[in-house]
Amino acid sequence: MHLTDPDINALGDSNARIRVYIGNRPNTLIEHVQPGVSPLVAQDIYNIGQACGNGWRKVFNVYAKLIFALPPTLGFRDTTSRWQDFRDSRLLQAGSDTALYFSEPEEFSPDVLHIITGKTYANSLSVASSLYWETPEFAINKQRNIVVCPYFDYRQLSNAKILFLINVLEQLHLPMYKN
Repeated sequence: MHLTDPDINALGDSNARIRVYIGNRPNTLIEHVQPGVSPLVAQDIYNIGQACGNGWRKVFNVYAKLIFALPPTLGFRDTTSRWQDFRDSRLLQAGSDTALYFSEPEEFSPDVLHIITGKTYANSLSVASSLYWETPEFAINKQRNIVVCPYFDYRQLSNAKILFLINVLEQLHLPMYKN
């Protein structure tokens, strides 16, 4: 299926505890992807990067770096020892607890974290009026477990800003931190 098909809601684990929302889609075909939430398999992230360019490689790299920066006790890393290995072997795959959504959050279960990438995209969504802006780049909605951060790009969400985002997540006292 072509990833620009509006019937594809997300790539990744349908039961993901960390859901990232992005305002654009990769413009490529992945044969096995189905409507709804569809997990990727090995080599899909590489293939999307090859077909769609450096921008999408950056999105996947920043997502993997974010997951890897979370405390290991949360159980997202599995047995991987480097963020690159997580990206290549687990990110957006079945059982990874990660998903990349192409639409706004619709359900807000208490054990799911919703990360919206980009202030402009966040302000275009129906949840915009419920966001509290901690800084010009980071917003939260504690009741719905929503965090807004810069777009997943090295220049916008640098390693230092990833660490700031981790601090914001810890301050939210999300259920995943209550192990």
